[in-house]
Amino acid sequence: MSTISINYEAVRRAVVSRVPCPHIVVPDFLAGPSLARAVSLLPEIRAGGSFPIGALELHPELKAMMEDFAGPRLKEIVSEKFGLDVRSAPSMVTMRGQTRAKDGRIHRDSASKRVTILLYLNDPEKDWDHKGGCLRFLNGPDDVEDYASEIPPVGGTLVIFPNGPDTWHGHRPYVGARHTVQLNYMARDGRARYELVRHHVSAFCKRLPFFG
Repeated sequence: MSTISINYEAVRRAVVSRVPCPHIVVPDFLAGPSLARAVSLLPEIRAGGSFPIGALELHPELKAMMEDFAGPRLKEIVSEKFGLDVRSAPSMVTMRGQTRAKDGRIHRDSASKRVTILLYLNDPEKDWDHKGGCLRFLNGPDDVEDYASEIPPVGGTLVIFPNGPDTWHGHRPYVGARHTVQLNYMARDGRARYELVRHHVSAFCKRLPFFG
């Protein structure tokens, strides 16, 4: 059982922003000792890209927190907040520890991902505004400077958005450590099943000592 306290009530109280697309930002999803504990237990990730949590050696306490995070309580709140029933949607959790120069390009997430949830676990004292790496919800697909909102990826901040035609997002170039947990509620079509299978195969392969 994890002693890391997750602030689900902050999500329930959060206001859904509608511009440029529906999304929620919760600055204190993890806070205080719980945030400090979660950050202290983060696995070392030296490579870029997303890693399925099954590919990482997680401390039991952090693993329990991830299972809670991906579980039914948050699904229920997200379903209510966005009027989108994801209660029975499969969950997929990945982690990033490094950001590369090519990351953050403008995109919409795959249609197989019905909802994207980002949990940031980074130093709040860092000057993210000037060094890049802040998530931006954009007004269109062409210019990362044409944004409607910007969210620094600081410790304990949660961002939730259902994927749709206007969910363009990205960030200015940044290279270095940038810890993100991504939780997706998946569709149940063939493409989503492929994503889930690929996710599990990737987890298996990345655990092999000769991988990479």
